[in-house]
Amino acid sequence: MSIDIYTKDYCPYCHMAKQLLQQKEAAYNEIAIDGDQQLREKMIERAGRQTVPQIFINDQHIGGYDDLAALERAGLLNEMLQAS
Repeated sequence: MSIDIYTKDYCPYCHMAKQLLQQKEAAYNEIAIDGDQQLREKMIERAGRQTVPQIFINDQHIGGYDDLAALERAGLLNEMLQAS
């Protein structure tokens, strides 16, 4: 399983997304884009969005924290994490 999460240090939604993944005991690769324009541009190119967090599970774009939380509420996040 591969989870990438693009973050900024001051972003509360980034912290909540990381906390949810930690509760699921899902290892993730944090890509901090603070002050790194090249990483930010790569995130925008990859996600098509400019806001953080941007989350990918096995290269599938999940979206931001709200999208991750919606998967959890719908009972689909565990399935995604187990299937990957």
